[in-house]
Amino acid sequence: MVSKENTKRVKIQEQKPELQVVKKVKTKPYNNIDLNNWKEYSHIKTDTWWEFASRDNTKGHSNEYHGNYIPQIAQQLYERYTKKGDIVLDMFLGSGTSAIEAVNMNRRCIGVELKPEQTEIVSNKFNSKQLVTDVRIICEDSASDKVKDKIQTALDIMMEKQAQFLVLHPPYDNIIKFSDKKEDLSNCSSTEKFYDLFQKVAKNGYDMLENGRYAALIIGDKYAKGEVVPLSFECAERMRDIGFKMKAVIVKNIEGNERAKGKNANLWRYRALNGGFYIFKHEYIYIFQKTNKK
Repeated sequence: MVSKENTKRVKIQEQKPELQVVKKVKTKPYNNIDLNNWKEYSHIKTDTWWEFASRDNTKGHSNEYHGNYIPQIAQQLYERYTKKGDIVLDMFLGSGTSAIEAVNMNRRCIGVELKPEQTEIVSNKFNSKQLVTDVRIICEDSASDKVKDKIQTALDIMMEKQAQFLVLHPPYDNIIKFSDKKEDLSNCSSTEKFYDLFQKVAKNGYDMLENGRYAALIIGDKYAKGEVVPLSFECAERMRDIGFKMKAVIVKNIEGNERAKGKNANLWRYRALNGGFYIFKHEYIYIFQKTNKK
């Protein structure tokens, strides 16, 4: 026999709607990745070997500018280290890969480029509205003292105090000459001078980056006078000297992305056999975090 008390309890339970447990979105302060659903992000790389079969030339990207990095790097880094609406600061804008992918992924970008003609080319890749709200292109020497004032002005217009992610993709010393300008890092009189100027650029970027946020250095090494010159390692050390904390060293393949070496594979193979060296088929992506306490 069911008691009146039990009958009353059953009726109350029947009247209550079924409760659904909704987990609160769990994200880090620097991205939109929901860690409660981390298995859904299998496309995001978390290991230190990145291999891409070819360059992505869709959604505004192209390979007309020798020395630009592939968009897949930006895609990976932005999703891992930025939120929608964040500002990416690129101190070597070049052909605008950082800015194009920022717009594609609902981020914003401030890019610094030394050559006036190149800033004009990149500007033409965006519409007038985007050049006001999403992309600010600065024609200036990234190693100069006055570049920070120009970056700050751009930040003020975009209603931010500092940038949320820093990209550094410098020339690989003098491997490719990008201009005749003396301020161009590809025209340095020595590799040591290249390191010193790079450190100034990196320090400017560090000062404009929000504390706790991340930076990426994309760079390879070079071979000169019968020996390997480890540009990447030294530039990474210069960033640590500035105050950045190193978080990762990623090796990325460059096979298929080098136009000159791809066309002259047999010549390079002969040179390697003759010179006792190995052909570069990789470059590095160093990940740093700014952790100073003000």
